Amino acid sequence: MKKILGIGNALVDVMTMIPDDTCLNHFGLPKGTMTMVDAARSGEIKKAIASYTSTLASGGSAGNTMYGLGIMGVHSSFIGKVGRDELGNFYEKDMVDAGLTPVLMRSASSPTGTAVALVTPDSERTFATHLGAATELAAEELKNLYFKGYDILYLEGYLIFNLPLMDQACRLAKENDMCVVIDLASFNVVTDMLPHFKDIISKYVDIVFANEEEARAFTGLGPREALDSIAEKCSIAVVKTGATGSWIKRGEEVIRIDALKVTPVDTTGAGDLYAAGFLYGYAHGFSLDKCGLFGSVLAAKVIEVVGARMPENKWEEAKRMINTIAED
Repeated sequence: MKKILGIGNALVDVMTMIPDDTCLNHFGLPKGTMTMVDAARSGEIKKAIASYTSTLASGGSAGNTMYGLGIMGVHSSFIGKVGRDELGNFYEKDMVDAGLTPVLMRSASSPTGTAVALVTPDSERTFATHLGAATELAAEELKNLYFKGYDILYLEGYLIFNLPLMDQACRLAKENDMCVVIDLASFNVVTDMLPHFKDIISKYVDIVFANEEEARAFTGLGPREALDSIAEKCSIAVVKTGATGSWIKRGEEVIRIDALKVTPVDTTGAGDLYAAGFLYGYAHGFSLDKCGLFGSVLAAKVIEVVGARMPENKWEEAKRMINTIAED
């Protein structure tokens, strides 16, 4: 089994159920979007929702994927940066409890980053994100030692805003003969940083994950045509198309994967868990169609619950389905 190392913004997800839109309107948070906030505003929002029930989970895009891989039993590690605070301690413990071996740098001054998710009764999620210590992870903090013994490097696209870090990560991965995987993260990030994404992918990347909007931002094309375009720049291209499934291409091999039919509650983490399922299959040497099916299973199961964390019974359901597919 291949071993996987992930790098990303280490954020604690604070999932909070709120009774109506009052809080959103008060803080000027457009419903259903993600808004970046500073430390002061983040503190004000947390104070305003203190009386509501909240659940915490180690998060961030790559963090969600690596957590899923840990639960699935893949030998995995995650590099990120947190504060010297209780949330930083929580993040580390949550990762360890999932079976990962995290390498977490600690900021001397900034708090652990948080993504406060305000969930209204209509299941819409509105995020107020303060990156905090997460953005302070520096290229020089990445050591060759952290990469040794790993076969796959998984990067979240949000790291593109720290080009020296992303370049150093990719360079160290290639020095250690690792397969480099990137998830494009968000269509607006792709739009803003398109030349840099194209440069990094052409120089280093073996596998690209993109959803339909990200693929269009990267290529200007619809999902099927975008798949061909992306596949020209890497070994394996994956374009996720939500409820209609996903496309995978390697060389001349093109595979269509159906999505599972479920009743969606909250799409948080669907793309991250798709990547976890796919990479679980890839790490075990399964065929690409089975890798895609594993991704579909984890994506389907996570959208049946609120947030990017599945309860144990959902994980057991997912593992049974994956085992059945693996044995076919």
